[in-house]
Amino acid sequence: MPLHPLWRPFAAGSNAARQSERVAVRQTEPGPPQPYDPRWPEAYDLVRDLVRDALGAEQRIQHVGSTAVPGMTAKPVIDVDLLVPDLRDEDAWLPPLEAVGFRLLFRDAIAGDPHRQLTLGEPNTNLHVWGPGAVEPQRHRLFVAWLCDHPEDRQVYAEAKARAVRGEDGLRYNDAKAAVVYDIYERAFAADPEHAHDPRPRS
Repeated sequence: MPLHPLWRPFAAGSNAARQSERVAVRQTEPGPPQPYDPRWPEAYDLVRDLVRDALGAEQRIQHVGSTAVPGMTAKPVIDVDLLVPDLRDEDAWLPPLEAVGFRLLFRDAIAGDPHRQLTLGEPNTNLHVWGPGAVEPQRHRLFVAWLCDHPEDRQVYAEAKARAVRGEDGLRYNDAKAAVVYDIYERAFAADPEHAHDPRPRS
């Protein structure tokens, strides 16, 4: 049966598991989710320009995550995906980013994609660094586009975030909303006219 090329199996507890890969602490804690702030796109522009000043104007960089979705409830942290030619050649990209204020937070893999996560204090930012063939940034773009076009799923996701903050499932915040994220992806995959997808409900 066909699977969408961006499909990944549901992985409960994956955020808690990756905490052993943490190498530093954030400059600024994110705080709870809040209503959409129209200043978030401007904050992304500041981050984008900072990265380009550090690494060059040709960088492949994109605003992702909930702050990239107008009207979406979100923690006030700008999520950004950056693709670099060779993720493991950290000497080529990490020192210039550190020089402008970024700090390496995680050195790990997400759903099989090697990944580095950096943090910035102002604007409060998660900078996710990937290699050019990574699947996760493609998933992020699809998720943002789907939420922008589907207000009903924005509401479903916002409700999942509220439950996660209350700790009703006894899980870390990201893990507590992971099931809803998976289900939204399933709807996005099933509706994609370019790729067939046989639904894979969570077991």
